Amino acid sequence: MTAMLPSLVLALLCLLRAGAEVPVQSGFNAEKFAGMWHIAAAASNCSVFLKMKDGMKSSTTTISFTPEGDLDMKLVWPVLDRCQKFELLFQQSGQTGHYVGTSAQEKRDLHVMETDYSHYAIVHQLQQNGQEPSTALQLFTREQDVSPQLLQKFKELIPTVGLTKDMLAVLPKSGECQEGMGWHTQ
Repeated sequence: MTAMLPSLVLALLCLLRAGAEVPVQSGFNAEKFAGMWHIAAAASNCSVFLKMKDGMKSSTTTISFTPEGDLDMKLVWPVLDRCQKFELLFQQSGQTGHYVGTSAQEKRDLHVMETDYSHYAIVHQLQQNGQEPSTALQLFTREQDVSPQLLQKFKELIPTVGLTKDMLAVLPKSGECQEGMGWHTQ
């Protein structure tokens, strides 16, 4: 079972991969967007994600903003018998609702495509690392429950970013990785 851990971690990282011209929320308000979100559904063309998506569960992400306006993302995923924590920092791109993360190996773009701030957000991420770019579309919700109408709206957006519905994972609710449980930082 521990042999699956590296593959699952890679699948989760594929979801974090974030470039194409993607629309962003008009009048994006970082202060309203900040806070805790559940990742209720995701679609990605990342091969590792596609292999692992059926075994994934809902996770949480906490969004905050630095004084400079950069987006700080802390994700907690249930991975096998423990909670895996990932921390990412995205810098402002110059366009509200669009953030970039760059390292020596890769470039990530994160676009907040749509949000009502209090119930849902749809986030697009693209990663370019010298190979074929990976695209991910994620549905964030403030509560773990997702309405059928919101899920349908999300499904309709999948082909607009070059993905197909067979790349979709609706992540089941998880009571794992709540406060007080052991976290392992990646």
